[in-house]
Amino acid sequence: MLTLFHAPRSRSTRILWLLEELGAPFHLHHVTISYMDGSGDGPDPANPHPDKKVPAILSDQELVTESAAIAIYLGDRHPDGGLSPCIGDPDRGAYLTWISWIEGEFGPAIFQRMGAGPDAAVPPSFEAALRRLDGALSQGPYLLGERFSVADVMLGGTLGWARHLLPAEGVITAYLTRLASRPAFSRAMARDSMRSHRSG
Repeated sequence: MLTLFHAPRSRSTRILWLLEELGAPFHLHHVTISYMDGSGDGPDPANPHPDKKVPAILSDQELVTESAAIAIYLGDRHPDGGLSPCIGDPDRGAYLTWISWIEGEFGPAIFQRMGAGPDAAVPPSFEAALRRLDGALSQGPYLLGERFSVADVMLGGTLGWARHLLPAEGVITAYLTRLASRPAFSRAMARDSMRSHRSG
Protein backbone atom coordinates (compact mmCIF):
# COMPACT_ATOMS: atom_id res chain seq x y z
CA MET A 1 0.00 0.00 0.00
CA LEU A 2 1.27 3.45 -0.93
CA THR A 3 1.60 6.10 1.80
CA LEU A 4 1.51 9.83 1.12
CA PHE A 5 3.22 11.95 3.76
CA HIS A 6 1.18 15.12 3.70
CA ALA A 7 0.77 18.52 5.31
CA PRO A 8 -2.40 20.52 4.57
CA ARG A 9 -2.18 23.58 2.32
CA SER A 10 1.23 22.62 1.02
CA ARG A 11 2.85 21.24 -2.13
CA SER A 12 1.63 17.79 -1.14
CA THR A 13 -2.00 18.84 -1.65
CA ARG A 14 -1.69 18.45 -5.41
CA ILE A 15 -0.28 14.93 -4.93
CA LEU A 16 -3.31 14.14 -2.78
CA TRP A 17 -5.46 15.42 -5.65
CA LEU A 18 -3.49 13.32 -8.14
CA LEU A 19 -4.03 10.15 -6.14
CA GLU A 20 -7.76 10.88 -6.05
CA GLU A 21 -7.74 11.37 -9.84
CA LEU A 22 -5.91 8.07 -10.35
CA GLY A 23 -8.22 6.16 -8.05
CA ALA A 24 -5.17 4.62 -6.43
CA PRO A 25 -5.47 3.11 -2.94
CA PHE A 26 -3.29 4.92 -0.42
CA HIS A 27 -2.82 5.83 3.20
CA LEU A 28 -2.72 9.51 4.10
CA HIS A 29 -0.18 10.20 6.84
CA HIS A 30 -0.14 13.75 8.18
CA VAL A 31 3.20 15.20 9.22
CA THR A 32 4.11 18.59 10.59
CA ILE A 33 6.22 21.11 8.66
CA SER A 34 7.28 24.74 8.91
CA TYR A 35 5.24 26.95 6.57
CA MET A 36 6.66 29.93 4.71
CA ASP A 37 4.68 32.35 6.89
CA GLY A 38 6.38 31.02 10.00
CA SER A 39 3.47 28.89 11.18
CA GLY A 40 3.51 25.14 11.65
CA ASP A 41 5.06 22.84 14.20
CA GLY A 42 8.33 22.28 12.41
CA PRO A 43 10.01 19.13 11.09
CA ASP A 44 8.34 15.83 11.94
CA PRO A 45 10.60 12.89 12.90
CA ALA A 46 8.02 10.58 11.27
CA ASN A 47 8.57 12.18 7.87
CA PRO A 48 10.90 10.02 5.73
CA HIS A 49 11.79 12.91 3.40
CA PRO A 50 15.54 13.58 3.81
CA ASP A 51 14.81 17.29 4.36
CA LYS A 52 11.58 16.71 6.34
CA LYS A 53 9.54 18.43 3.61
CA VAL A 54 6.42 17.33 1.74
CA PRO A 55 5.44 15.62 -0.41
CA ALA A 56 7.00 12.23 0.06
CA ILE A 57 5.58 8.83 -0.81
CA LEU A 58 6.54 5.38 0.32
CA SER A 59 5.54 2.59 -2.02
CA ASP A 60 6.58 -0.98 -1.21
CA GLN A 61 9.53 0.43 0.77
CA GLU A 62 10.48 2.61 -2.21
CA LEU A 63 10.80 6.27 -1.15
CA VAL A 64 10.13 8.98 -3.73
CA THR A 65 10.38 12.70 -2.94
CA GLU A 66 10.05 15.97 -4.90
CA SER A 67 6.77 16.84 -6.54
CA ALA A 68 7.70 16.34 -10.19
CA ALA A 69 9.34 12.98 -9.54
CA ILE A 70 6.34 11.79 -7.51
CA ALA A 71 3.87 12.97 -10.14
CA ILE A 72 5.66 11.17 -12.99
CA TYR A 73 6.17 8.07 -10.84
CA LEU A 74 2.49 7.84 -9.89
CA GLY A 75 1.23 8.48 -13.41
CA ASP A 76 3.47 5.75 -14.82
CA ARG A 77 2.72 3.33 -11.99
CA HIS A 78 -1.04 3.65 -12.51
CA PRO A 79 -1.50 3.60 -16.29
CA ASP A 80 -5.15 2.57 -15.92
CA GLY A 81 -5.79 6.07 -14.60
CA GLY A 82 -5.14 7.37 -18.11
CA LEU A 83 -3.31 10.48 -16.91
CA SER A 84 0.20 9.71 -18.11
CA PRO A 85 1.10 9.29 -21.80
CA CYS A 86 3.29 6.20 -21.99
CA ILE A 87 6.72 6.05 -23.62
CA GLY A 88 6.13 6.13 -27.36
CA ASP A 89 2.91 8.13 -27.07
CA PRO A 90 3.05 11.32 -29.23
CA ASP A 91 2.03 13.37 -26.17
CA ARG A 92 4.83 12.03 -23.93
CA GLY A 93 7.36 14.73 -24.80
CA ALA A 94 4.97 17.64 -24.22
CA TYR A 95 3.75 15.99 -21.02
CA LEU A 96 7.25 15.70 -19.53
CA THR A 97 8.13 19.18 -20.74
CA TRP A 98 5.14 20.75 -19.01
CA ILE A 99 5.81 19.02 -15.70
CA SER A 100 9.46 20.10 -15.76
CA TRP A 101 8.55 23.66 -16.80
CA ILE A 102 5.95 24.01 -14.04
CA GLU A 103 8.49 23.06 -11.37
CA GLY A 104 11.65 24.52 -12.87
CA GLU A 105 10.39 27.73 -14.50
CA PHE A 106 6.88 28.68 -13.48
CA GLY A 107 7.27 28.09 -9.74
CA PRO A 108 10.40 30.27 -9.51
CA ALA A 109 8.69 32.95 -11.64
CA ILE A 110 5.81 33.05 -9.17
CA PHE A 111 8.16 33.45 -6.22
CA GLN A 112 9.97 36.22 -8.07
CA ARG A 113 6.64 37.99 -8.62
CA MET A 114 5.70 37.60 -4.96
CA GLY A 115 9.05 38.95 -3.85
CA ALA A 116 8.74 42.01 -6.07
CA GLY A 117 5.93 43.48 -3.98
CA PRO A 118 2.46 44.66 -5.01
CA ASP A 119 3.60 48.01 -6.42
CA ALA A 120 6.71 46.80 -8.23
CA ALA A 121 6.96 46.15 -11.94
CA VAL A 122 5.93 42.63 -12.92
CA PRO A 123 9.08 40.55 -13.54
CA PRO A 124 9.54 39.63 -17.22
CA SER A 125 9.79 35.93 -16.29
CA PHE A 126 6.31 36.00 -14.79
CA GLU A 127 4.81 37.84 -17.75
CA ALA A 128 6.44 35.36 -20.14
CA ALA A 129 5.09 32.41 -18.15
CA LEU A 130 1.54 33.77 -18.27
CA ARG A 131 1.82 34.33 -22.02
CA ARG A 132 2.98 30.75 -22.48
CA LEU A 133 0.04 29.43 -20.47
CA ASP A 134 -2.42 31.68 -22.31
CA GLY A 135 -1.17 30.33 -25.61
CA ALA A 136 -1.34 26.70 -24.55
CA LEU A 137 -4.73 26.88 -22.87
CA SER A 138 -6.24 28.80 -25.78
CA GLN A 139 -5.56 25.72 -27.93
CA GLY A 140 -7.51 23.31 -25.74
CA PRO A 141 -9.15 22.91 -22.39
CA TYR A 142 -6.00 21.26 -20.97
CA LEU A 143 -2.25 21.43 -21.47
CA LEU A 144 -2.37 18.46 -23.85
CA GLY A 145 -5.41 19.74 -25.71
CA GLU A 146 -8.48 17.60 -25.02
CA ARG A 147 -6.44 15.25 -22.83
CA PHE A 148 -6.42 15.85 -19.06
CA SER A 149 -3.16 14.63 -17.53
CA VAL A 150 -0.90 14.65 -14.50
CA ALA A 151 0.56 17.89 -15.87
CA ASP A 152 -2.78 19.63 -15.32
CA VAL A 153 -2.85 18.54 -11.68
CA MET A 154 0.65 19.93 -11.22
CA LEU A 155 -0.23 23.21 -12.92
CA GLY A 156 -3.59 23.54 -11.18
CA GLY A 157 -2.01 23.04 -7.79
CA THR A 158 0.60 25.69 -8.55
CA LEU A 159 -1.89 28.20 -9.91
CA GLY A 160 -4.12 27.66 -6.90
CA TRP A 161 -1.74 29.22 -4.42
CA ALA A 162 -0.85 32.03 -6.82
CA ARG A 163 -4.40 32.92 -7.75
CA HIS A 164 -4.16 36.44 -6.31
CA LEU A 165 -1.45 37.15 -8.89
CA LEU A 166 -3.46 35.99 -11.88
CA PRO A 167 -5.79 37.92 -14.19
CA ALA A 168 -9.37 38.07 -12.91
CA GLU A 169 -10.66 36.84 -16.28
CA GLY A 170 -9.39 34.93 -19.27
CA VAL A 171 -8.33 31.44 -20.25
CA ILE A 172 -6.25 30.77 -17.10
CA THR A 173 -9.14 31.65 -14.80
CA ALA A 174 -11.53 29.54 -16.90
CA TYR A 175 -9.02 26.68 -16.72
CA LEU A 176 -8.95 26.85 -12.92
CA THR A 177 -12.74 26.79 -12.83
CA ARG A 178 -12.75 23.62 -14.96
CA LEU A 179 -10.23 21.94 -12.69
CA ALA A 180 -12.15 22.87 -9.54
CA SER A 181 -15.29 21.23 -10.97
CA ARG A 182 -13.63 17.81 -11.11
CA PRO A 183 -14.97 15.37 -8.48
CA ALA A 184 -11.46 14.21 -7.57
CA PHE A 185 -10.47 17.81 -6.84
CA SER A 186 -13.41 18.20 -4.47
CA ARG A 187 -12.54 14.97 -2.69
CA ALA A 188 -8.93 16.00 -2.30
CA MET A 189 -9.83 19.42 -0.90
CA ALA A 190 -12.16 17.77 1.61
CA ARG A 191 -9.37 15.46 2.77
CA ASP A 192 -6.71 18.15 2.77
CA SER A 193 -7.62 19.39 6.22
CA MET A 194 -7.99 15.97 7.82
CA ARG A 195 -5.76 15.67 10.87
CA SER A 196 -5.81 11.95 11.56
CA HIS A 197 -2.36 10.42 11.21
CA ARG A 198 -3.58 7.68 8.96
CA SER A 199 -6.67 7.22 6.87
CA GLY A 200 -7.42 4.95 3.94
